[in-house]
Amino acid sequence: MPGPTEPRCTIPGFASGPPCAALILSFVLAAAVLSHAALAAAEAHPASSSARDPSVESSFLELRELGDRIRTREARAEDATPERTAYPALQSAVAALLPVSAGAPAEAMSSSYARGEMDLPPAPSADGASVSGCEKAPARDAPLAALRSWTYACYGLAANAIAIDGRVTDRLTLLADMARSPDPARRRHLLEAMQPMFRTINGDGGEQSPFRRMQPMVAAEWRAGGSPVADNLRALGLDEAQLEPWLVAVLQAWSELTAGDDLEPWDYEYAGNPVERQLGARVPLGRLREINDAFHASLGADIAALNIHYDIERRPGKTAVAFTDFGARPRRRADGSWSTGEPWVIAGYATGGIGNLNEILHETGHAIHIAAIRTSPAFADWPDSNAFTEAIAEIFSQEVYEQPWQQRWLGARASAADNLRSRYAGIVLDVAWSLFELRVYADPAADPDRVWNDIAARYLHVRPHPGLSWWARRGQLVDSPGYMINYGLGAVLAADMRARARELRGSASGPDAGYYAWISERLLRFGRERSADTVLRDFLGRAPNPEALLADLRRAATPGR
Repeated sequence: MPGPTEPRCTIPGFASGPPCAALILSFVLAAAVLSHAALAAAEAHPASSSARDPSVESSFLELRELGDRIRTREARAEDATPERTAYPALQSAVAALLPVSAGAPAEAMSSSYARGEMDLPPAPSADGASVSGCEKAPARDAPLAALRSWTYACYGLAANAIAIDGRVTDRLTLLADMARSPDPARRRHLLEAMQPMFRTINGDGGEQSPFRRMQPMVAAEWRAGGSPVADNLRALGLDEAQLEPWLVAVLQAWSELTAGDDLEPWDYEYAGNPVERQLGARVPLGRLREINDAFHASLGADIAALNIHYDIERRPGKTAVAFTDFGARPRRRADGSWSTGEPWVIAGYATGGIGNLNEILHETGHAIHIAAIRTSPAFADWPDSNAFTEAIAEIFSQEVYEQPWQQRWLGARASAADNLRSRYAGIVLDVAWSLFELRVYADPAADPDRVWNDIAARYLHVRPHPGLSWWARRGQLVDSPGYMINYGLGAVLAADMRARARELRGSASGPDAGYYAWISERLLRFGRERSADTVLRDFLGRAPNPEALLADLRRAATPGR
């Protein structure tokens, strides 16, 4: 009988699972038995090795889910030692099964191993586990992975423990305060309180800052063929040469729309968030889940029925960046029906407001995407384009800036002009970060402060402030270089898909209990069984382009529309 503190594992469909250690050991032993049996069968009947072997995919799925549990537990500041201990043996046992399987599933599983996706998930940085560990940077010859892990861990500590006015708060709360405060001096005070967080990424701005040390290493990795940007564009069937002109076109359109602005860095959140000031008080912290769940239920996505889990309370040790991940993967049951897996939304909210509501809607967009996947275990994963994945999460979340949605769920509405400004201020900032990443890795000797100040001054009308690295507020910049581009490019794809969805189905602002099933059938169910390029072009009827987003921006410049 297990002790009272022995962790128990969750199994979809069961209220209480067995002890983790026992369950994990059973996975390893089962995989080993399957491996031996499969290899023996292949030797006895070579022709049979070309057939699809469900037992191989089943073992592969168990390994996937073991990694899922490691990531989601550690992101919630929970112990995953039993899973970490068992992972290498199961990983090796599953790898031994792959040579005796063939066909598209086998190719997909082998590709997952080749890309490193089946490696043991990186452990949280030991050096970044405390403030004292952040006082000394890794050695100058430290590899990129170690530098990234240390920097991200220290960023997370700083982002969740910002000292101001005798209290300790977090990054998201301060940004919301900046959006609401009418006093420029107060806004400056709030932004400058984030300086310790900025310094975890860019130090004093010199060549030995963590980010500047990363630049040449990331650039070299990308040149050697490891560019996630190139992989993304390839998966979407887009040419690399298209990306920067698209980003610049969006930024230029915003620049023209906001031509009268003359902003300091601490003014941007305020200027770009009139909806926060008008409607944010209608979304206290306690209503985030209430509104989120009710809205998605009105579209046919019942959060409880889809087995979606949330851990959104702010507490020490949790990840500083909101994200959604698999806790378990959807699978076909013995009776032919499908489980929805176990999607997890992980964040840390201390306040409500429109910004945090928009974020939890976005993360729930990822969660309902997971729950809709209907494919074999070899393909039960995010699509092959992260930009496409991020865009899908925006299809419903962007309704928060539509007047009918606000009236229904918040009981009041902002003007069309204020909604468009609030929607695109955040999107354009993501596009600016996307262009920033392209440029700092194209020229790894470039000063990131100068690169950012040039973009911000030219397109956002924000005055340069040398030494104020206000760009360094997104953990993705160090945790996953190139990932911010998924948000910038994803905004283009999302606008295109939202326009097409409205054309085919109508607005998602009003109740439509069939909308989730409709969008799932067309966009969400494939996992990696079909390429993002194919799914997107089938839905749009053509290749994607930025025209829908640019048209929406032009609408903001046309009074009364």
